[in-house]
Amino acid sequence: MNLDRYARIQEVLKARQTDLTVCLEEVHKPNNVSAVIRTADAVGLHKIHAVWPNEQMRTLTHTSAGARNWVEVETHNSTLDAIKTLKAQGMQVLVTNLSDDAVDFRDIDYTQPTAIIVGSEKVGISKQALALADQDIVIPMVGMVQSLNVSVASALILYEAQRQRQQAGMYERDESPLPADTINRILFERGHPVLAKVAKRKKLAYPSLDDAGQIVADEAWWKAMQSA
Repeated sequence: MNLDRYARIQEVLKARQTDLTVCLEEVHKPNNVSAVIRTADAVGLHKIHAVWPNEQMRTLTHTSAGARNWVEVETHNSTLDAIKTLKAQGMQVLVTNLSDDAVDFRDIDYTQPTAIIVGSEKVGISKQALALADQDIVIPMVGMVQSLNVSVASALILYEAQRQRQQAGMYERDESPLPADTINRILFERGHPVLAKVAKRKKLAYPSLDDAGQIVADEAWWKAMQSA
């Protein structure tokens, strides 16, 4: 692996925000999924969530190939499963919804563990998500149109979260908040993609990497990699 690339990946992983995420509730258009994943990577999210109850929708995880390499997508069969997962992680769950109780999205404290649910292009946020969420948020608009594209709305909210977290110094770390095995997996898969595919196909454990991003493996591992 090129040393500059290794250092760049390390810096990116240090800034990852493991307690900030967005959840796509049956968002079905590939271009929207792609745009949300790109924004998630840009603001430092490690993972997003998606409620995709059928196999056809789950193929959307393969969209936005470049950004998808850096942002994990955890899928759920139902909104209930997704929100249970998010709340079990101690996250405040927000939904984009115009209601009497809704607050300006900029008034939320995003330095707290936060999950933002955005609804599908067809029907918006589900009744179940509205009932289970902790807070409705709105993006103020003064024009004739009263809704934004789901990817645009996600970007606005996530960049407000990024702004608050940067001011709080939450991107400035000496070490990544990710587990060591996750860091090693990402470094190996992104730094040695061809070897990673072979190791995965042969069901071999990923080797460790040294401080320059080079593979540290015994002879047995290399023989297994080279075997037919």
